[in-house]
Amino acid sequence: MERETETAAEEAAAVHEGVHHYTREQDWVRPEEPLLRERLEWFKDQKLGLMMHWGPYSQLGVVESWALSDGDADWARDGIDWGVSGEELKREYFGLNRTFNPVRFQPSLWAELAAEGGFRYLNFTTKHHDGFCMWDTHTTDYRITGPDTPFHRHRYADICRELFDAFRERGLAIAAYFSKADWHTPSYWAPGMERGTHMWRGPSYDPGRYPWLWEQFVQFTHRQIMELMSRYGRIDMLWLDAGWVNARQGQDIRLGEVVRQARSLQPWLLTADRTVGGPYENLITPEQTLPERPLAVPWESCITMGTSFSFKYEDEYKSVRELVHLLVEIVAKGGNLALNVGPQPDGRLPAAAIERMKGLGGWLKVYGEAIYGTRVWEPYAAGAVRFTRNGDIGYAIRLYREGEPLEEELLLPLAAEPASVGLVGGEAALDWRRCEDGIVVRLPEAVRAGETPYALALRIR
Repeated sequence: MERETETAAEEAAAVHEGVHHYTREQDWVRPEEPLLRERLEWFKDQKLGLMMHWGPYSQLGVVESWALSDGDADWARDGIDWGVSGEELKREYFGLNRTFNPVRFQPSLWAELAAEGGFRYLNFTTKHHDGFCMWDTHTTDYRITGPDTPFHRHRYADICRELFDAFRERGLAIAAYFSKADWHTPSYWAPGMERGTHMWRGPSYDPGRYPWLWEQFVQFTHRQIMELMSRYGRIDMLWLDAGWVNARQGQDIRLGEVVRQARSLQPWLLTADRTVGGPYENLITPEQTLPERPLAVPWESCITMGTSFSFKYEDEYKSVRELVHLLVEIVAKGGNLALNVGPQPDGRLPAAAIERMKGLGGWLKVYGEAIYGTRVWEPYAAGAVRFTRNGDIGYAIRLYREGEPLEEELLLPLAAEPASVGLVGGEAALDWRRCEDGIVVRLPEAVRAGETPYALALRIR
């Protein structure tokens, strides 16, 4: 019991109310393999990914998976308002596969919207903690193509295959989200073991006392990962959730063993073993937050477009302006934004999400030059201005609040004197002058007379 209490405290520190903290910059480990270092530079060029949490839980409009954990009931069951006990809730939740039938799913349309929205990669939940598999796995019937799931007869039944193929056709890369925990398989949440019916996010038994049962789970996990790595085309990143599953906490799934096996097939594969650190956390993944300052290591903030990762009825979405400002802030600090959209249970994307994706894409079509492929340029921020650079070219991105007019002159605190200053998506040369605090750029009257953009980008050579 003492060991369990210590482990629970460690888990709570790493994950609070379903939100993961992130590894410290100084604990990041630089890959030894030149190809992986090259792929990390590629990753840092992408800037914008589309994250998607989707599964049978979408039918309820509640938080994905977490309500199953009795140890997380104090926060995760806030939305469970139909008066059921924890045991009844688990039965109802695990039975949602029998009604999950997203017949309005159009993978090519999703990919088209993502490409139009300026996204460069997809991060899709192949399996969340609840154990439901969104691919045609051979390891369990608890899957989208399982006999109890009505969607198994649909032409797009193997959702991961259809999505991955459609997004690749539009030039987007693929990240496979995979939960290392599995609350459905009896080799992780084993019935009748030490915890009885009171479950938590960890296994229902001590792996040290039942090594044979834990080995079943390890082999099960390796088979699932290798199915995704060997049968679903090129995967650019294996994005691993459930950071409490690690050797330090007595849950050693021998990740290195399966990653080596995966890289024998896909040597370019990046891995994001969230919050664990070490050689398999190739990038750091803040969740629903971003660092206060630029980081010198590869990182990606996963942030929801609304308030929830999974679909939520009557959710409130961030405005296009908020999303543009969020992206600019993250990019100026050297990171990527994995913007999460929760698809509806019928297979459509919410109308509000589509509107935001198109709005974000419209801004990027004009100003994307200041975003994609850039790196940190100090000072990364000054007032309402954020800075990025791409080689010898710098960019100053002025963020505008709702209703704020464009100023006649814009002060940029630059020490070096530029050869030229131009408007991204507009005039190649703008008038500017040196001042004590940097340079002052005059914005053309024609630009000031138009509608104020969410953000305006200047090119500085």
